[in-house]
Amino acid sequence: MADRQSVFAFKQFVIHQDRCAMKVGTDGVLLGAWARGGSRILDVGTGTGLIALMLAQRYPDGSVTAIDIDEAAARQAAENAAQSPFADRVSVACQPVQEHCGCYDAVVCNPPFFIGSLPAPDRRRSLARHAETLTYEQLMTAGNRLLADDGELSVVVPFDYWKRMEDAAIIEGFFPSRVCAVKTVARKSARRYLLAFRRTPCQCEHEELVVGDEAYGGLTEAFYLNF
Repeated sequence: MADRQSVFAFKQFVIHQDRCAMKVGTDGVLLGAWARGGSRILDVGTGTGLIALMLAQRYPDGSVTAIDIDEAAARQAAENAAQSPFADRVSVACQPVQEHCGCYDAVVCNPPFFIGSLPAPDRRRSLARHAETLTYEQLMTAGNRLLADDGELSVVVPFDYWKRMEDAAIIEGFFPSRVCAVKTVARKSARRYLLAFRRTPCQCEHEELVVGDEAYGGLTEAFYLNF
């Protein structure tokens, strides 16, 4: 029997993650519940396939392409997708986004974000967490190439990387469309930011979310078993 940490059950699907360097976490759940999708969705660095499956659940008329450079993670994501109710609408490939081709209404990424910090001892975990194989600039360049004219690119980053990600997006010609500050305690500063960008000028929407509060529950209740 698999240990509890190797399997994470949601309301409509189950995530097996024993072969993935990065496990299910709050960042991925928040991004999967917050990001806008469409009829054609690309999940970059899919890992377990969590975000791809969440978007497939939220957009029943959409098809989701999920890619990852880690072969073991891509295989496990494909297995998770195949065992889900959305198997016919989610495809998984082991491929870097720099080489991917297509046109999408939405590009979503929980990116490797550490820059210039000490890599993790585990090589696969290090690749998943450190921006050595996918820099912010490379992500934005790929997003600009892959997005439809009215598409949206969505990411989640730690609070101290927000400005770097936004700068990379603006340099590539993107405009901020939505910003959500995520706090763990209402009276404290945000620890994460959910960011969305578009290729055309737009009014940026700002919001705030506290993990565990009513708004957080409303955002995630379609997924967590305890809601």
